[in-house]
Amino acid sequence: MSPPASARAFSPASVGNVGVGFDILGHSLEGPGDIATVRCISEPVVRMAAIRGGVAGLPMQAEHNTAGAALIALRDALGLSCGFEIELDKGIALGSGLGGSAASCVAALVAANALLDAPLAREALYRFAMTGEAVASGGLHGDNVGPMLVGGLVLATADRLVPIRVPAHWHCAVVRPHFALETRVARAALAAPFALHEFVTQSAALSQVLLGCERGDAALVRAGLHDHLVEPRRASLIPGFTGVKQAALDAGAMGASISGAGPSVFAWFEDRASAVTAAAAMVAAFAQAGLGSDPHVSPVSGPRAEVLA
Repeated sequence: MSPPASARAFSPASVGNVGVGFDILGHSLEGPGDIATVRCISEPVVRMAAIRGGVAGLPMQAEHNTAGAALIALRDALGLSCGFEIELDKGIALGSGLGGSAASCVAALVAANALLDAPLAREALYRFAMTGEAVASGGLHGDNVGPMLVGGLVLATADRLVPIRVPAHWHCAVVRPHFALETRVARAALAAPFALHEFVTQSAALSQVLLGCERGDAALVRAGLHDHLVEPRRASLIPGFTGVKQAALDAGAMGASISGAGPSVFAWFEDRASAVTAAAAMVAAFAQAGLGSDPHVSPVSGPRAEVLA
């Protein structure tokens, strides 16, 4: 049976960095996400047909759009004679720190992959996803696209995706304040060099989080889930951050920090009920700083991108 002429795919949002794993650790989120509709066309090009969802300013030139750039890379690598036309329905706010640019390119790749005569394994889409996401972030890193592609908590190296086991009952509360923080602005805050002792401390923290997840040892995660490198330099970019983080910790969080480049704030909990309670407290803390916000609660081991029926 020949492949279909068009496909739709949904990619979930994500928490990039997870505090201690800058550019290499992330997990997917249940709930918000982007949808891409991809059609095969006879012209050997990739083009953007539409972008919907209350967003403005996203490029319609395929090479400057994360979804378009990802499919250009896919076409070139596979030597495809056909082209692709893409429609995006955005469900993730721009500049939210929830992986919106990554979700667009992952959704487009998963949809386009379903149209191939011989679809690729999810891991084989990784390099194309990083290429696409780099259009928005300015660099190749997989902490958002990796978990979107395969689901859950993922260690995303330059050329490999390593799923990290997490207890099913562990949940994440993420609260997105109603303002945008551009990834490039957030990355500029990290320009100054880091001291060696800071790197060593962060390495120890990351190691404890990874081992704690694999063992299901919440005490290890609590000991390690503290960002010693990035958070101190970005916290001032997020109004009310200190109060929001403290609200999560007061509610029993194993740890809390900035989601991706911000301004969303995430916290991990040992059960869903605690995450729900904390999310409300985090919303209240943002309100004290004069900001409205939207809460999301998800298993840490969230879903992966999927083709929609």
